[in-house]
Amino acid sequence: MDFSSVNLALVLLVLLFTTGALWAADRFYARARRAPDAPSPGWVEWGAAFFPVVLAVFVLRSFIVEPYKIPSGSMIPTLLEGDFILVNKFAYGIRLPVIDAKIFDVGLPQRGEVMVFRYPRDPSQSYIKRVVGLPGDKVDYTDKRLSINGEPVPVTAAGRYHHVKASYYSPKYTERLGEVEHDILLEDDAPSYVPGAKNFRFRENCTYTVRGFSCMVPAGHYLVMGDNRDNSADSRVWGFVPEGNIVGRAFFIWFNFDDLGRVGRFH
Repeated sequence: MDFSSVNLALVLLVLLFTTGALWAADRFYARARRAPDAPSPGWVEWGAAFFPVVLAVFVLRSFIVEPYKIPSGSMIPTLLEGDFILVNKFAYGIRLPVIDAKIFDVGLPQRGEVMVFRYPRDPSQSYIKRVVGLPGDKVDYTDKRLSINGEPVPVTAAGRYHHVKASYYSPKYTERLGEVEHDILLEDDAPSYVPGAKNFRFRENCTYTVRGFSCMVPAGHYLVMGDNRDNSADSRVWGFVPEGNIVGRAFFIWFNFDDLGRVGRFH
């Protein structure tokens, strides 16, 4: 699942410098050289009007919260295609926009949290998955049952999930990862093995069999999976998420054109 888009942070940065330069040029240079009753030129009014707006949007989006739209179904039933979500940019540390360099630590991802990150194989794309394995964890996914550091992750049957648009049902289970309880989907007819696993950094940490896979999560990396377990290309396929690729923690659905009842869900 990706959020491919133009680099809005770079666009906002250019707009911020442009409008800020126009405002500053007038405030500290041009204004003193105009006649007291002379009207402000159009470029001054444009810069003065847009600079505070662009500044507010830039700060909000870069350091506090950022909106995304879910484009696919890999996180069903937690997140649906068409959900508009908010991502907490502050939760995992303050990063400089555009270059994504961390300048201040706040917290680290925890098991069970839903995380947005830059796709390791193409950092221009942003993905969203659930954090399953932390640095140093041994994660086993055998016969579609998850274990972490030798301890089976609690899971209980929770009925069936109705895919409204596609008009079919999937077995639903409630899983508990760390302090987070959430639902997952498992298809009865889907294989246990991981199809299409790619070569990736630290692949030697993983063992694949016809029953699933086992991985030791390297330092500074995370293992992530989709809640729609049999319909998600995630760490099982393309590897671990480096700490430097993290964007933030998803926490809130703020809109869905097809189902207004979803607004306010998630946490």
